[in-house]
Amino acid sequence: MGATAGAEAISPRGAFQRFDSLLGHVVEATAALLVLAEVILLGWATLARYALRSPLVWSDEVATILFIWLSMLGSVVALRRGQHMRLTAFVRKFSPPWQDRANAFAMMIVAALLLLMVVPTWQHVEERIISMTPVLQISEAWREAAMLVGVVLMLLTAIDKMIQSSKPVQMVASLVLLAVIFGLFQLAMPWFDEIGNYSLLIFFLGIVLVAIVLGVPIAFAFVLATAAYLNFASWVPLSIVPGRMSEGMSQIILLAVPMFVFLGAVIEMAGLAQAMIAFLVSLIGHLRGGLQYVLLGAVYLVSGISGAKAADMAAVAPALFPEMKKRGNRESDLVSLLSASAVMSETIPPSIVLITVGSVTGVSIAALFTAGLLPAFVGLLALCVVVYIQTRGEDMSRAKKVDSKLKLKLFLAAIPGLGLPIVIRTAVVEGVATATEVATIGIIYSIIVGALFYRKMEWRRLYPMLVDAASLSGSILLVVGAATAMGWALTQSGFSQYLVDLMQGVPGGKISFLLISALSFIILGSVLEGVPAIVLFGPLLFPIAKLLGIDEVHYAIVAVFAMGFGLFSPPFGVGFYLACAIGRVSPDDVISKVWPHLMALLFALLLIIFIPWISIGFL
Repeated sequence: MGATAGAEAISPRGAFQRFDSLLGHVVEATAALLVLAEVILLGWATLARYALRSPLVWSDEVATILFIWLSMLGSVVALRRGQHMRLTAFVRKFSPPWQDRANAFAMMIVAALLLLMVVPTWQHVEERIISMTPVLQISEAWREAAMLVGVVLMLLTAIDKMIQSSKPVQMVASLVLLAVIFGLFQLAMPWFDEIGNYSLLIFFLGIVLVAIVLGVPIAFAFVLATAAYLNFASWVPLSIVPGRMSEGMSQIILLAVPMFVFLGAVIEMAGLAQAMIAFLVSLIGHLRGGLQYVLLGAVYLVSGISGAKAADMAAVAPALFPEMKKRGNRESDLVSLLSASAVMSETIPPSIVLITVGSVTGVSIAALFTAGLLPAFVGLLALCVVVYIQTRGEDMSRAKKVDSKLKLKLFLAAIPGLGLPIVIRTAVVEGVATATEVATIGIIYSIIVGALFYRKMEWRRLYPMLVDAASLSGSILLVVGAATAMGWALTQSGFSQYLVDLMQGVPGGKISFLLISALSFIILGSVLEGVPAIVLFGPLLFPIAKLLGIDEVHYAIVAVFAMGFGLFSPPFGVGFYLACAIGRVSPDDVISKVWPHLMALLFALLLIIFIPWISIGFL
C-alpha cells in the first residue's frame, strides 16, 4: 500500500491535480476578494456622491476594470464547479456509457476551443497596450489581460476535469473525432464561400444545437460557433472575438449582476426573507390554500433581489413545504406551484433579465422596473385562481389561527425585510440611484439589520457566499460576452437585415409580430435561458418592434415573461428541473401536475400581449 501511495504521489496526474486544486483555491479567494472590493468601492462612491456631494470621478473606471477580472475569474470558478448554464436533458437520456462519452467529448470541445483562443486573446491584449483609459490614464491592457488570464485558467481547469472524469481511451477518441471534424470543415471552406449566408445555418444553428445537445455550456457553444464561422467562412481575425466579448461584459450596468446575487445571499443569511414569510403565514396561513397564497406572495416580494431564481425558490420552499405537506398537499403539486411562481415573477424588479434587457437594447431600466410589477401581478392572480380550484378539499384541521398580538409581533419583526424590496425598487424607478448603487446599499443595509436586529449573521458563511456570487455572476456574464460576440458576427454577415425584412413582412401587423415573438422567446427561453436569449436576439428584434410601432417597454415585458415561461416549462426548461431539485422531487412526478399552472400563465401572457396598458399604463 505504501509503494502504491508513493507512486501516486509522484505521478504526473496526481501532481497536476494537486497543482490545480491549489490554483482553484487561489482563484476562488481572488474572485471573492474582487466581489468584496466592488461592494466597498461602490458603497464608498455612493456615499461620496449622495452624502458628501463629492463624487469619485475615477470610481466607475476602477469598478469596470475590477468587474472584467471578476467576470473572468468567476467564469473559471463556475467551470470548476460545473455551474455554467448548459442543457443536460438530452445527455441524461443516454445510457451511462454513452453519457460518459458525451461528457468527455463536450469537455474536449471546451478545452480545444480555449486552446484555440489563447493566441487570439494574447493578440487582443497586445493591441490594447497603447490605448489609455480616459480617467486613470493607464493602459487598457490591464483590463483586457483579464480575458487572457481567464482563458488560460479555464483551459487548465478543462484539462483537469477531463483527466479526473474521463478514461484515457475516451479522451483519445474525443480528440480524434474533433480532429476529423476540424479537417472536414477545413476541406469545406471553398464550399462555404459558394453558399454564402446559407453557411450561417451550419455555424449558428447546426454547431450551436449539436454542442448544446452534447451538454457543452451555452457560453462555450456560442463562442465555438462564432470562432468556427470566422475561421472557416470569413477573413475576420479571431482576435475580434475576445474584443467583442470584453465589450459585452464591460458595461457598467451589468455590475448590478454580482451585487444583486450577493445581496440575495445576504438577505437569506440575515433572516429578512424568513421574517417576511413568517408574517405572511400569520395573516392567511390558516385559510384554505393559505400557504400556497403565501408562497406566491413571498416569491413576489423576494423575487429579483437575488438575481437568481434558484435563490428565490430556495429562500421560500424550505420555510413552507413542511407545513404544506402536513396539510395533505402532494410534493409534486408544491413543486409545480413553486416552478410556476418563478415564471410569474420574471418581470419583477430588480430582475437581472430586465437589467440585461436595458443594457443590450437601450431601453430605460427605470421604465422596465416600473412596467414589470403589474404583469407579474396578473400572473399572480392567474395562479391564485388555480390554487383556489385545487385546494377546495384541503385538510385544515391542523391549521391554527394566529392571534392579533403575535401578528403584530411578526409584523414588527418583518418591517426591515418588507421595507427593503420597496426601497430598492422605488430608488431605481425614481432615479434616486442606479441599480448597482441600490444593490450596494441593500447589501450594507441587510448586513447591519442582520447583525443588530435579527442577530442571525453567520460570518463564517460570508466567504462561501462571496465565492458563490462570483461563480454565478461569471456564468451569467460569460454568456453575455459570448452572445455579444455571436450577435456581432450575425450582424456583420447581414443576417440581422434579413431578419428585419422577414419579420416586417409578417401579415397581421403588431399582434402577429408579438405572438410570433412570444412563441420564439418561449422556445429560446427553454433552450438558452433568459440572459443568453435576450443578449443574442434582443438587439435584432427590438428595432423591428420599434419600426412596427410597438412600445419597446411593452415588447420587453412580453419577451421576458415569455422567456420565463419557456425556462420553467418541461421537457427542456432548465428552471423546471431546478425547481424539482430544490423540492427534492422527481421531474417525472411533477410534469403531469404543472400544466394547469402553465395554462394559467399562458392566459396571463396573452393578456399582457393584447392589453399593452398592463405593461405601460403606469409609465
